[in-house]
Amino acid sequence: MPNFAAFSDDGSLYVTDSGDWRGDDGLVFRIAPDGSTEVWSEEPVGFPNGCCVTANGDALLVVETTERRIVRIPIGEDGSAGSMEVVSELPGSLPDGVALAEDGTMFVGCWRPDRVWRVAPGADPDVLAEDPDGVTFNQPANVAFVGADLDRLAVSSLGGWTIVVADVGATGLRLRYPAF
Repeated sequence: MPNFAAFSDDGSLYVTDSGDWRGDDGLVFRIAPDGSTEVWSEEPVGFPNGCCVTANGDALLVVETTERRIVRIPIGEDGSAGSMEVVSELPGSLPDGVALAEDGTMFVGCWRPDRVWRVAPGADPDVLAEDPDGVTFNQPANVAFVGADLDRLAVSSLGGWTIVVADVGATGLRLRYPAF
């Protein structure tokens, strides 16, 4: 079940494959600039979901929904996957999407409960926004920085028909795009 994708500096596209719900059969594919595709990592098995490449391009951050955490998988100089390490535990939630700010802060949408986490580097996660009634945030899933200066966070509602956009006091990391 392909889920989310992110480009790296060399133009490779990393794609999470969530697998079956609670099947512990997720993985990450790497599609090289020449189009060749390989299973890049079989470590994030807990329904790998949203992902992004770190600011310096040395790792892929992956949301493991059923494990309720974010993991970091190093990208080797040869493009290979290093050993996965846990970056942050997100207890009591089912995290979905992740967006990275320039300062390394992660913003994570959770479709249960209706919450957005903020996880600063080296800090415990804190709740940025929450909607116990599911009106404004109805299963917030994907998050992305938007605007000319990437200074606003857009949050999708998987269970609704809205996108909420807000100033969260951070500037998003610019996305990488391949050159053809």
